[in-house]
Amino acid sequence: MKVQLKPSTCLAPLPAVIVTCGDETENNAITLAWAGTVNAEPPIVTIAVRHSRFSLGLIERHGEFTVNLMEPSMVRAVDTCGITSGRDVDKFAAAGLTRGHGMGVKCPHLEESPLSLECKVINRVDLPTHAVFFGEVVDVLAREEIVRNGRPVPEALLSYANGIYRATGDALGTYGFTGKVIKK
Repeated sequence: MKVQLKPSTCLAPLPAVIVTCGDETENNAITLAWAGTVNAEPPIVTIAVRHSRFSLGLIERHGEFTVNLMEPSMVRAVDTCGITSGRDVDKFAAAGLTRGHGMGVKCPHLEESPLSLECKVINRVDLPTHAVFFGEVVDVLAREEIVRNGRPVPEALLSYANGIYRATGDALGTYGFTGKVIKK
């Protein structure tokens, strides 16, 4: 039996990512769980940033950001970047993170991230609590060991659900695997 809950954003788990923004001289890292995929060709992702966040102004001014997926071993860094403000703290130093030079954008990526999506802002939608940025993915940087058949396949990523960080589990199948069973 199901129980009725108040309306909320119950889509979970979500990837716990660190979004980097700014340029070579002024930059920040912000933890977000509200990031998603919205288009395949061209590849477009979204991030939702609270209106009060320091990173919002950096993304507005520079028109780009990088979504860095994180592994469970980086949970302390992810949490640190989520509970501190770039107005007061150098989050890279506080979290022990290394700025990498962007390839397709001027903002840094995280060297510790197994997979970084460099994005240029193509649209913005303002909602009551958040600004949603649509970013066209202009470059993907992946650690060599997670690339298989020319595509990134991270084994375990950090996710977030209801205030709890979690590790993603084992692979359970590949796209289309049930079609093989149905055809038999």
